[in-house]
Amino acid sequence: MVFVGIDWAEEHHDVCVMSVDGQPLGRARVAEGVDGVARLHALVADHADDPAEVVVGIETDRGLLVTSLVATGYQVYAVNPRAVDRYRDRHAVSGAKSDGGDAKVLADLVRTDRHNHRQVAGDSVLVEAVKVTARTHQSLIWTRQRQVNQLRSALREYYPGALATFGTDLAHPDALAVLATAPTPELGRRLSSARIASALRRAGRVRNIDARAAAIRDGLRVPQLAAPTVVADAYGDTAKALINVIAALTVQIAELESALADRFEQHPDADILRSLPGLAVILGARVLGELGDDPNRYANAKARRNYAGSSPITKQSGSRKIALARYVRNRRLADAITWWAFCSLQSSPGARAFYDRRRAAGDTHHKALRALSNRWVGILHGCLRHHTPYDEATAWGHLTESHAAAA
Repeated sequence: MVFVGIDWAEEHHDVCVMSVDGQPLGRARVAEGVDGVARLHALVADHADDPAEVVVGIETDRGLLVTSLVATGYQVYAVNPRAVDRYRDRHAVSGAKSDGGDAKVLADLVRTDRHNHRQVAGDSVLVEAVKVTARTHQSLIWTRQRQVNQLRSALREYYPGALATFGTDLAHPDALAVLATAPTPELGRRLSSARIASALRRAGRVRNIDARAAAIRDGLRVPQLAAPTVVADAYGDTAKALINVIAALTVQIAELESALADRFEQHPDADILRSLPGLAVILGARVLGELGDDPNRYANAKARRNYAGSSPITKQSGSRKIALARYVRNRRLADAITWWAFCSLQSSPGARAFYDRRRAAGDTHHKALRALSNRWVGILHGCLRHHTPYDEATAWGHLTESHAAAA
């Protein structure tokens, strides 16, 4: 076997090829792209005949380079950069660092310690497409929320009546339509019910238009502290720009949501994921994309929980032992399973009973949700492993029986 360390960068990659006994067999700096990958393969081919005998260590699990390495048949290990940084100290404590040196560290790491790291999963191309779409959809939602927060901050400075009228939901079509028409307090006071109703219709409202228009008109005419006219006009220009950005993001989010639903529904595991309470199309697609669909990726439910970041970590020193939430984890997956747990409280009696029991034991809301998330990831693992849709009695029967016994 030969071991290859790749310190990747945007324009080039440093490569180190190492033998079983730790002797460097070759070094090179290859360019990004087809020519660079061809040179890398040529360097490896001088020392290995079978691609399965090649073990690669690299600090990322995605990208065209990683895809090409996996497609070749190499065993590719994506090593967390923090782990590489700690492992570097085993070679030198001076603090020196170089790209070539990091490539050597990665090659030596997979030579001696690859059993402690995760091999890049062989997920299907469909689930990769789901992940890309789901991540973009989620990122745009987060971006829109940042713009909404910026709009809210601006309105506080010059237009408190608008905040009082529309509340915290400034991304709602009603709010965007009216604020685009009247971005300053002076313009807001001049709006008639008819103009407001017309704006609401353009925004898509079909019910209670007159009543909503009257309420908005009265809210914008309430006496409020005013900024100087010149300053208010400047803030009005800022608000209009932010409103246009939010409206454009909303359109793109809706289009991505449709594309995401189409790709998710094509996946053979979609019916299983949607059978679980709280998992609809969007959350189901996010969970599927982040967890992947390689059947050999997780040895057991605990491994899936650890990857999801839902299982706690233990810190022990002497007689002191505490359990803590994982803070180093996949942020996107953690967000998805937390929302999943929250949504399941309304549709799963077992989940509700589990949550209530944790709260009764003294857990905070977020701690109880983390515990419920951990439980749901284990249930999902069982459903996917046995290719069986969710069953409430199977998942929570033990909890129901314990409640009955206690009664």
